[in-house]
Amino acid sequence: MRDGEHVGHLAAVITLAVAALVSAQTPAPAPAQSTNASQVLSATREALGGETRLNGVKSFVASGRTRRVSGANLVPLEFEISCELPDKYARRDEIPAQESGPTTIGFNGDELIQLPVPPPPPIPAVPGRAGGPAQVDAARRARAVGVKQDFVRLTLGMFAGSFSSYPLTFTYAGQAEAPQGKADVIDVKGPANFALRFFVYRETHLPIMVSWETRAQGKPVENRIYYRDYREIDAVRFPFGLRRAVGADTIEETTFDRFRINAKIDPKKFEVRK
Repeated sequence: MRDGEHVGHLAAVITLAVAALVSAQTPAPAPAQSTNASQVLSATREALGGETRLNGVKSFVASGRTRRVSGANLVPLEFEISCELPDKYARRDEIPAQESGPTTIGFNGDELIQLPVPPPPPIPAVPGRAGGPAQVDAARRARAVGVKQDFVRLTLGMFAGSFSSYPLTFTYAGQAEAPQGKADVIDVKGPANFALRFFVYRETHLPIMVSWETRAQGKPVENRIYYRDYREIDAVRFPFGLRRAVGADTIEETTFDRFRINAKIDPKKFEVRK
């Protein structure tokens, strides 16, 4: 199958899934017995392995492949994610078809991990306008927040909870129709005006997806990450597949080949360079 056909196939798959979740954007009110977010998250964590086993995960290393849509083509890349909970995370990407070398993005505490280190921005020509080290530090802080938000979107599907590196609040929003039955919907909020919705199947209690809005040309655009193919690793269930869509279009499909829980990680992977 050619790249263009792959793109069309992935887009069709996502479009069908989105159509089945249209009502999820306006969840029905919570029933009279008042389900709450804590109950849903507790049931989800139990389905993922239980509190004891999930709390026993102190680190993980995940590797796999991502196919990213670029125009009419699919760009394949290989990745490795290294994470020491709660506040060390690094993702290394490499595109085999390119000679540009690997890139790494992540965070260590509140510090940004970024390799290769980008060149400093040009000194502004307008007197009195912020530039130099202050501008670089502000850009690094903003980028670190963005990486932490990506970390949240990944780990919600793995742990159905919050970490001190980016604390979250959860509020039950209601129920929605999903392809395999009803779903519970939870509103999630965090620092820097972070907000998304977390969808969980009522029957299996496994995560379905997260959904959030960005703005493009002044208009709101819906983003989604779907979790799929949950498998047990050391009695903990992790999603071995992710799909990401923007609006009606698929932009990425990720397949995990391996998870290693509580693996020893080289501290250099979390080294901060400026």
